Amino acid sequence: MRRRKTGQSGELPGPGRPVMSDWQQGWLRRAQARPSPNHDRRPDGMAVELLVVHYISLPPGRFRGDAVERLFTNRLDPQAHPAFEPLRALRVSAHFLIRRDGRLLQFVDADLRAWHAGESRFLGRERCNDFSIGVELEGDGRHRFTASQYRELRDLVARLRQRYPLRWVAGHSDIAPLRKDDPGPFFDWRRLTCSREARGLIEPQAAARGLPGQ
Repeated sequence: MRRRKTGQSGELPGPGRPVMSDWQQGWLRRAQARPSPNHDRRPDGMAVELLVVHYISLPPGRFRGDAVERLFTNRLDPQAHPAFEPLRALRVSAHFLIRRDGRLLQFVDADLRAWHAGESRFLGRERCNDFSIGVELEGDGRHRFTASQYRELRDLVARLRQRYPLRWVAGHSDIAPLRKDDPGPFFDWRRLTCSREARGLIEPQAAARGLPGQ
C-alpha cells in the first residue's frame, strides 16, 4: 500500500490547505510574480493584521490586457488610452491581483508595504498600508465578480493566514470612504466572510452591510 505524501506539518495536503512550501519568503509560489518597484519597508515590528479588498480595471470597464500590470510596474504608456493620461505620475501597487479568470498575480513581497491604501484609517489607526495586505480584484463596480475570483480569493486568504496574523478584512471604501467605493455593491461579502478559509476574520462593517455579526 502506497503512503500518501504529506506537507511539512505532517498533515495531508488538500484543496485550500496551505503548506509551508507555499511561500518563498513573502512571495507566494503559486502566484505569477510581477515585481513592482512601488513598495517600501513596513515599520519595525508591525504585524500584518488587515486584508483590504479593492477592484481595478484599465481602461475602466475593460477586463483584458496588461494595463493594470503596467500601472503597478510603472510601465503604463499615458498616450495609449485617454484614461491613462491622468495616471502618468501615479506610483501605486497592490500585493496581489486576481484576474477575472482566477489567475493570481503578485506584485509586492507580502512582508513589505505595498502602496495600495493611500490616505486611510481603520478602527482609529491611520496609514493602513503599514499593517495590511492589499488584494485587487479585476472589476469595475458595475459587474459581478466571477466564481473563479471568489475561489481564488478564499484560497489566498487561507495561505495568507498561515504566514500572517490576519484579524480583520475590509473594503477600500471602509478605510477611505470619502475617496473610494471599491470593492463596490457587486462584491458578495458572504462568499468570503462565511467561508471556512475566512472563519474568525472580523469584518467591522458587516452590520452596516446587513451581514451576520462576527
